[in-house]
Amino acid sequence: MSETAIRVWERMRELVVDRHDRRKEVVERLGMSFVKTKALRLLAKRPMTMRELAEELLTDRPYATVLVDDLEQRGLVERTVHPDDRRSKIVSTTDTGRAAAAIATEIMGRPPASLLALPAAELAALDEILARVAD
Repeated sequence: MSETAIRVWERMRELVVDRHDRRKEVVERLGMSFVKTKALRLLAKRPMTMRELAEELLTDRPYATVLVDDLEQRGLVERTVHPDDRRSKIVSTTDTGRAAAAIATEIMGRPPASLLALPAAELAALDEILARVAD
């Protein structure tokens, strides 16, 4: 394994997770746990069944139900009967839920000053490299 690759990976993790972790800011701003905001952001992208949500969150269905119960009590999501399977529920965001998800997305997506300070050519090169790595 390349020592350079290990070092680059560590620097990327340190940059995103250690130095510029925005999870605490999201939790404080929205007044709920980060996993709930993660669920809300997923549901804002598209309605899901409870099974799909649990799979996306890498959790079990009972815990996903607990999360959705809380989001529903806050008025952020609603459940409707699945049109093809009356035993299944579709969870979707309310207008208030979409607004909260947008706040979380804005906070999580805000680049650090050090990234914004890079010259345009270096930023474009980094973008191209990361796009290749992400594939």
